[in-house]
Amino acid sequence: MLHAPRIEAGVPALVLAPMEGVTDAPMRALLSELGGFTFCVTEFIRITQSVPGSRVFRAHVPEFATGCRTRAGLPVQVQLLGGDPDQLAEAALVAVEAGARAVDINFGCPAPTVNRHDGGATLLNHPDRIRAIVRAVRAALPTEIPVSAKLRLGWDDPRAIHVNAERSAEGGAAWITIHGRTKCQGYQPPAFWKPIGEVRARLGIPVVANGEIWTVDDFRRCRDETGCEHFMLGRGALVSPALVHAAARELGIPGVGWAGGFDRTPAEWLPLVRRFVELSSAAVPSPAYTARRVKQWLRMANHDGGMPWFEGLKKEESLHDVLGHLGALAASAADAA
Repeated sequence: MLHAPRIEAGVPALVLAPMEGVTDAPMRALLSELGGFTFCVTEFIRITQSVPGSRVFRAHVPEFATGCRTRAGLPVQVQLLGGDPDQLAEAALVAVEAGARAVDINFGCPAPTVNRHDGGATLLNHPDRIRAIVRAVRAALPTEIPVSAKLRLGWDDPRAIHVNAERSAEGGAAWITIHGRTKCQGYQPPAFWKPIGEVRARLGIPVVANGEIWTVDDFRRCRDETGCEHFMLGRGALVSPALVHAAARELGIPGVGWAGGFDRTPAEWLPLVRRFVELSSAAVPSPAYTARRVKQWLRMANHDGGMPWFEGLKKEESLHDVLGHLGALAASAADAA
C-alpha cells in the first residue's frame, strides 16, 4: 500500500505523537506542512458501549477524504482505545473500511476518566488482555494493514514493560511504541529510556522510543540509551518545530531542510500561529476555541519559562486580541533590532 504508516527495521522513522486535544487535525496539518515526520497518529477514538459508524470515523479523521494523508501528504495512522477485544476488532474494521491504512491501539493513556472506563493504561495491569486485544484486531483486518500498540512502562512498576511488550508481539503487533514513564508518573519528568532499550534488544519487532525528548541533545541521549532508530515526538515537536528536522538529520532521513534553530521569539511564532488559525478556521469555525488552542500551544512552549512575553499574551481572551498581541510583540522586537 502506498503511503501507509509503517515502522520497519533498518528504516529510521519519526512519528508525531497522538495527544488528546493537542495534535488534532489542524495541528497535524500544520506540522506536516513544516515537514520532517514520517507519519502521524490521530488522537484516540474511544470504543466503549457501541462501535461507531464510518461517519464518526470520518468526522474524527478528516484526512480520510485525502487518502488518509494530510493535505501536505503525511500519512495518518488511526488510534483506538478501549478494553473489549471484539468491539475493538469491529471498530478497527469499520475504520479500515472508512479509509484507515494502519491501526494503533492505546494502552498508555493515564487519564483517570479513561482508566476508570477500562481503557488506556489500565490494561497495563492485564498483559493477557493486551495480547487478546491486539490479536483480535490483527485477525479482523486485511494482512496489509499494520496493527501496532502504544504502551507505557507499566502502571506503577516499570518492569512490567517486558511482559506487556511480549504480549503485544504475541498478539501480532507489527511494532510497539513505548513511552518511558509509568501511568503513576503521568507526565512528570524524568522519562526512563533504559528499559525501552532493554525491550528493543530482546523483542523481535521494531520499538519506537517516546518521552521527554525536548531538544536534539535529549534525542541523542535517548538514542544512545535505547539503541532505537525509531522515535515518537510529542510536546517537544510543538515547542520547537525545528526539533524534528534536527532529529531527522541525526538519523540520516533525507529530504528535510529546516534552516537553523528555533528561539521561540514572537516573530518566529507569528507565521506559525497565523497558519494554524487558518487551518483551524476551516475545521472548527469557532474563534474562541481557536484562541484557547493557540494559548494552550504557547503555554506548552513556555514549559521552561523561556518565553516571558507569554505572561502578557495569555491574558488575552479573543482570537483577534491574541493575534494582535503576538503581532505587536513581533513588531516591537523588529523595531528594537
